[in-house]
Formats: sequence, structure tokens, C-alpha cells
Amino acid sequence: MTEQQSNAEMSYTSGPTDVELLEQTLAQNLDATAAAHPDRPALLESSTGRSWTFAQLQEDSRTVAKALIAAGYEKGDRIGMWSPNVAEWTTLLYGAARAGVILVNLNPAYRTHELTYVVEQCTMRGLVVACPDDRMNPPRTAREVAAGSAPELRQLIMLPTPGEPTEDSYPHARPGEVPRRVAETPVEESTWTAFLAGAERVSDEQLAAREAEVGAGDPVNLQYTSGTTGFPKGVTLSHLNILNNGFHIGELLGYTEQDVLVIPVPFFHCFGMVIGTIAAVSHGTLSVIPSRGFEPVAALQAAADTKATSLYGVPTMFIAMLARPEAEQLDLSTLRTGVMAGSTCPVEVMRRVIDRLHMSEVAICYGMTETAPVSTMTRRDDSLARRTETVGRSMPHVETKIIDPLSGEVVPRGATGELCTRGYSVMSGYWDDAERTSAVLDEDGWMHTGDLASMDEDGYARIEGRIKDLIIRGGENISPREVEEFFYSHPDIQDVQVVGVPDEKYGEQLMACLIMREGSSPLTASDLKEYATGKIAHYKIPAYVQVMDAFPMTVSGKVRKVELRAEGTKLVEAQKAAQQG
Repeated sequence: MTEQQSNAEMSYTSGPTDVELLEQTLAQNLDATAAAHPDRPALLESSTGRSWTFAQLQEDSRTVAKALIAAGYEKGDRIGMWSPNVAEWTTLLYGAARAGVILVNLNPAYRTHELTYVVEQCTMRGLVVACPDDRMNPPRTAREVAAGSAPELRQLIMLPTPGEPTEDSYPHARPGEVPRRVAETPVEESTWTAFLAGAERVSDEQLAAREAEVGAGDPVNLQYTSGTTGFPKGVTLSHLNILNNGFHIGELLGYTEQDVLVIPVPFFHCFGMVIGTIAAVSHGTLSVIPSRGFEPVAALQAAADTKATSLYGVPTMFIAMLARPEAEQLDLSTLRTGVMAGSTCPVEVMRRVIDRLHMSEVAICYGMTETAPVSTMTRRDDSLARRTETVGRSMPHVETKIIDPLSGEVVPRGATGELCTRGYSVMSGYWDDAERTSAVLDEDGWMHTGDLASMDEDGYARIEGRIKDLIIRGGENISPREVEEFFYSHPDIQDVQVVGVPDEKYGEQLMACLIMREGSSPLTASDLKEYATGKIAHYKIPAYVQVMDAFPMTVSGKVRKVELRAEGTKLVEAQKAAQQG
């Protein structure tokens, strides 16, 4: 296959290379931004009013790095962050990176079983723990894990309660006091303030010596994929991976030191940490944390209060924000851009985001944790059709191809196959899991995503669904995405997901899982048939309907279709049993 064929006829593209890759560590990049914009605002936590300039963020990252060294962390050791969105995510990210310590991102929804698995799988040395809230008591859970079968864990660091004086948040500890131990374990426990106090024992020269050991290709972050089956996998990402992905996203969004970015998406996922924090820091852009967890009104209010220019979310978040009266009442006219990722955006939602939230340059990003995370992205001047029907084209310095899943050969433009990507952004592998790494990462460096996609004549990719999500009804291959897009046009449907359920006659039948618009009556299969007949092929019309309040989601904002299929199968079996009875 010639280069001309690969570009014009076959489903292969490579992104532009005019903007070079950054050969820096995260700390070096923060230092460069702080030197250029020392007094510019870097970070704002709306709920508490805490704020940092870039010079202050740089200094706090140095303090965290020194504290880690004082506590005995060596280069390559792992420290976990188990918390909703708080400012300490940012200071720990850059502080750990400066000290050569690998930050392990943990979903705050984890319970004892999941937390124990991750702590043991990556032999975590320390864990930063969120304060209790109305739903969970993370300190208690962390102590249970520490007292259990996690022999490598040596330190628990408790974050302060929001809005309370740091020293008084945990009365059992004060700055500089000897940390207490978790009962009958070698694990030390201290407050965040007491942990930071250890920085005084490390000199600038000692910190500089440690920083000199850290390279751009070193691992800096472990992100455990949500997955749909089996235990989560620890995606190992380097400074080079995540710094450049965040930087080039910021470049494509046109970020400068004049921009303000509101980040309601979670920091424990790449969306918040890379597309959010790192994209902002690498461009001198202010990051705003509107709330600990996603709250539609808090996100809108933060955007209005800070005159934000950019706002992030998965489609369901934007749907929730648009449903609030504040979306009309608040002055959001300064918004111009943002990122929508996690799943494909319905046309009507994109249109409302552009019209009502003023985000005329909003971009669609596609990727996965294993690619740090973004592989393809729409551009600011792309049409509405491009931003709703495709997931953009290759990121800078990234290659994309569509292959036949059976033969491995690149397919012609317009044909459907598996999307694969290669470049600086691809992970080094799953932590301590060569078998599962080799299942997705081939010897030529291509990451096999498991997503079905096609590529148009301009190199834009369209996601058709997951290979495992493809529905085969009576020999007909059906893309759930196509059917979902059609039913989004129904005036009573707010959101829809289509899955296949077992059927004796056809092998599989379609089930539509619906979330109804407020005030709308639940729809039946007969209602959908009446609406769709004559508009789409008869075999694409769902035979079953399940009305739900919400869909099960992964941490990255993707709908867990494996759960929808399981629930749908139970529902169909129950209906059949009732009919036979």
C-alpha cells in the first residue's frame, strides 16, 4: 500500500507534526508556566474560595515533593489519591511528579473490595484519603484496608474537611506531631497538614537531586480502567504521554493565559486530570473546580462567576445543565469552547450547547485511558455535522487506522472496522499484567481499541459502536448507535440506549432503554414501532422497551451496556415466564 493510497483510499491518517512534542516532565512544564505567568491565577476551588497563582502552585508542588521525600518515598513508588474533586488533586499531581512518585488515581466510589484490589495490585505505599461525607466514610474504609491484606501500604494521609481550618479538621493530629499508627499495623496515619510539615526536613538541594533523576519517559500516573468485565487494569502513563496529550488539546482549543476553564468532570479520570488540569496548566489557563462532585447548578454558577471561556462534560452532564433554569438565567456569554467526551453527542444536545451555552467552538474528543486519553478530536471550525456525526481526526503526532478485525488489514475509506491508534500517547502497558497488555497492544505499537469505526474521505472517524455491542438480528448486523440517533428525534425521549437481548427466533432482538423527558409518559414498544415504521428498516425497530431513571455509567461517562443487556435479558425472561405461566 503506497502512502498516497493510505491517505486517499484507505482508512489511515496521521496527525500534524508542525507543533513539536514537549520533552519535559510535568514539573518542568509547571515551572515554565510559573516563570512566564507567576502572578496569573492558576487554580480556584469555588466551594471554599481557595485559590492559587501559578507561582503559588509551583511552590506548593515543591512542598508536596519534599514531604514525599521526607516520608521515605523513592522514585517509582506509588501513592494513591482517593477523593472527589478538591484542589489537593492538583498539588499532589505535580508534587508527586516532581519527586518521581507515581500517582494512582482512585474512584471515590470505590468500596473496600475495589480499594484493596488496587492497593495490592500496584503495591501502593501511601494513600491520600478524602474526608467523610453524607454517603461514605473513606478514612474508616482506608483503615480497614490498611489493617487487612495490603502489606506494602505504609501511610494514610487524611485530607481536611472542606471549609474548616486545616489544623482542626482532624483533632487527633497537629502539624509536626508524630503520626499515629493504624491499630495493629505498621501503617502511619496523619493529616495532610502534618504530612506537609515534613517538607521542612528536605533541602532545596535534595529536591533538585531527586528532580534530576526524573525523565519525561518515566511513569507518572496509574489509572485503573473502569472496564465492563473482570478486575480493572492499571494503565501506566508517562510524563510524555499525559503532558503532550493535555498540551495539544489546549493548543487545538486555543487556550491562553486569558482563558478560564470550569472542570466539573472527575480528576480521578483522564478527562479531568489531562484534558482539564494539564491542558490548562500548560497554557497558563485558570482551572476552576466548581464542586466536589458534579452539580449542574454549581458548574453553571462557577462559569458565570468567573466569566469562564471553557466548560467540560460528558453528554449526560450537558443534558443535566441544559435542563436547569439557570442555563437561561445566568450570564454565560463568555463561554466559547469546551470538550464533550465519554460518549457520542446527540445532534439536538450539541445544537443546544452551542445556542444556549454559547459554546460555538466546543470540541468532541475520542479516546481511552490507554491513549492518555485523546486520539482523535474535532477542530474549532468544524461544522455541526462533523461534531455530531464524527469524533474528529487524528491528534498531532498520532496515527489512526481502521482495520478488518479478522484479517488485520486496513479497510477502504467508508468501510467499518476496528479503530487502532499509535503514537506518543499510547500507554507502556497495564501495570504488572503482560498478558492483558499483549491482548490490546501489538508488536508494532498499535493500540487496538475494540471500537467499531469508519473513516471518511477527509480522515474524520465515526464511531459505530463497540465490537462487543454490535447486534446481530437474523443475520443482519445492526449498529446500536444508528438506532439511538434515530430515536433521539422523539420529542418525549431525553436519552436512549439500544442493546441486544437473546431471542430464540432471531438470535438477538433489540431493546430500547429509555429515559423520558420530564412530564412525558412512558413509551411502549408499540409506541416506538408506530413512530419508526416507514422511517427506519423494520428489523432495526426495538421489540422491547425498558424505561429507566438513569443509566449505569463507567467513571469515564460511558454507559455500561453490559449491565443494560443483563437487566434487559432478565426482563425478557420474566415476561416469557409470565406468558407461559
